[in-house]
Amino acid sequence: MDKEKFQQLNPQVSANTTLAYCPFSEAVSVLTEFNHSILLLPGSGQQSVTGVETSDDANSYWRIRGKKEGACQRGAPVKCGQLIRLTHVNTGRNLHSHHFLSPLSNNQEVSAFGENGEGDDLDVWIVQCSGMHWDRSSAVRFKHAGTDVFLSITGEQYGNPIRGQREVHGMHGPNNNNYWKVMEGVFIKPSVDSSRHDEL
Repeated sequence: MDKEKFQQLNPQVSANTTLAYCPFSEAVSVLTEFNHSILLLPGSGQQSVTGVETSDDANSYWRIRGKKEGACQRGAPVKCGQLIRLTHVNTGRNLHSHHFLSPLSNNQEVSAFGENGEGDDLDVWIVQCSGMHWDRSSAVRFKHAGTDVFLSITGEQYGNPIRGQREVHGMHGPNNNNYWKVMEGVFIKPSVDSSRHDEL
């Protein structure tokens, strides 16, 4: 399905615990996890998360999930103010932040953490948007629930071996560097209530 048709069918971003894939874009950068064992050194030593300029990179897909204690109903729209986890599709690691300095800008480090979608409390982000639900045509912010920083990208670029990829980090205040937008995704219809299903 092409992007335009998807937007017409699904104006709101859906949350689910299995298959909502959404790469995020700020200007021309797309949030990706660099998947070739590039670790954040100095820093936490966790997997790096970078920004790239192509929105169709298969390494740029993230699942939207609820907190451990509050799983999202499959296909339900994501509410503004909702607590979510973003899980990298290819590796199963969660978007994460903590009190380490990022290597290029000295803002707060953002990394990918955990295994098979399970990490810790520092994987939780708050969706900041206008209205009741996250609309896929609108830019949103992600505020880190544990440290209050905003997911950001300001243009600092890595050298070899990931030359040209941009540092993704956390900034302490809202600004134009921390707006993100869904570029593409998979629409998941809400689950059918099995108690109301009639068998033939």
